[in-house]
Amino acid sequence: CVQPSVPPVPNYKLSMSIPEWLQAIQTYMKMLQYNHTGTQFFEIRKTRPLSGLMETAKEMTRESLPIKCLEAVILGIYLTNGQPSVERFPISFKTHFSGNYFHHVVLGIYCNGRYGSLGMSRRSDLMDKPLTYRTLSDLIFEFEDSYKKYLHSVKKVKIGLYVPHEPHSFQPIEWKQLVLNVSKMMRTEVRKELEKFARDMRMKILKPSSAHSPMKERSRGKSLSPRRRQASPQRRPCRRDKS
Repeated sequence: CVQPSVPPVPNYKLSMSIPEWLQAIQTYMKMLQYNHTGTQFFEIRKTRPLSGLMETAKEMTRESLPIKCLEAVILGIYLTNGQPSVERFPISFKTHFSGNYFHHVVLGIYCNGRYGSLGMSRRSDLMDKPLTYRTLSDLIFEFEDSYKKYLHSVKKVKIGLYVPHEPHSFQPIEWKQLVLNVSKMMRTEVRKELEKFARDMRMKILKPSSAHSPMKERSRGKSLSPRRRQASPQRRPCRRDKS
């Protein structure tokens, strides 16, 4: 019987520019394809240490199964490790459409004074963005404008901290250092908040609030609806990316 072809994991070459390297990673993720099955193939617990999540990312490259937005963020971190000029941080969106709330996450990228993103979505303009945005707010507003095309209104945007390039780190990823209730803010306010945060990130003066206390992070998560938090790990992320 014919084995399904497994896409080769991209390797960084010195001749590549960073945008070309990011494009190679995104192309690889697209070859894995978006997971439409309704079954979550990989369990991603956000409170796990980075080292454990990187093991899951390795498993993704071995299994070559379709992935969703949260898995794409973990895989993007794994594949960009060892590129110190590339800073990675999670960007989460909560949107409202037709009486329902939806959750989506992408991997923000900052390199050489420009912002972009990697990710996976059902919608081609809600995942990767080229490394061309001068400010973090320009990137966020680009996503907001993309959402409008699908009649989704963005309610909240959460920005995490830069993810360490140390794959064996026991530190969990900081997913929501900045939470903006954008539906209740003017764009000028949103821009001001995002630019202050981006400046602090670049100066590396922000410290993860949950670095030493994963339990504290769990208790902070009580603002999430209890219904979602109690769903089984396999099913929970399936609702994330209806965008």
